[in-house]
Amino acid sequence: MDMDDLFDDPHLTTMGLLFEAYSGVVGKLTPVWEAHGLSGMDMNALMRLSRSPQRRLRMTDLAVQTELSTSGVTRLVDRLSRAGLVERELDPADRRSAYAVLTDDGARRLAAALPEYIAAVDRSFTGLLTPPQLDALITALRIIRDATNPGATAGTD
Repeated sequence: MDMDDLFDDPHLTTMGLLFEAYSGVVGKLTPVWEAHGLSGMDMNALMRLSRSPQRRLRMTDLAVQTELSTSGVTRLVDRLSRAGLVERELDPADRRSAYAVLTDDGARRLAAALPEYIAAVDRSFTGLLTPPQLDALITALRIIRDATNPGATAGTD
C-alpha cells in the first residue's frame, strides 16, 4: 500500500470525524454546565449517579465509567462532596470499598442544569439526526462501547 492510499484510508476518516464531532458537541455543551457551576466531569459523574440504582455507584465503578484513575475519581468525589453534591458511603459488607452517592442537593443541581443541557444536546447532536439515524447511532455506540469499554456499565444492574 502506498502512502497516499494509507493516508486516505477510510478508517482515518471515520476516526477524524468522530474526534471532530465530539469536540464540536463538547464545545456547545461546555457553556451549559459551566453556567451551573459544573465541569464536564462533574456533569458526567452526577448524571451517572442519578441514573444508577439508589443514585449510587462503587467508587471503582464510577472510575471506570468516567475513565478516571482511582486517584482521579477520589479527587472528583472529594470536590463534589465539598460542594454538597455527593457523599461517600462505606460499604458495610466490605470496609475497603466505598460508594459515591448523589445527595438531594446534587440531584437538585443536576435537575436545574438538565433542561438546558438536554436542549443543547438536541440542538448540536441528537436533533440533527432523523429518528432512524439516531436509533442506528445508539445501537452502533453500544456495540463499540461494549467491545472497547465493557466495564462502563458496571454497577448499573
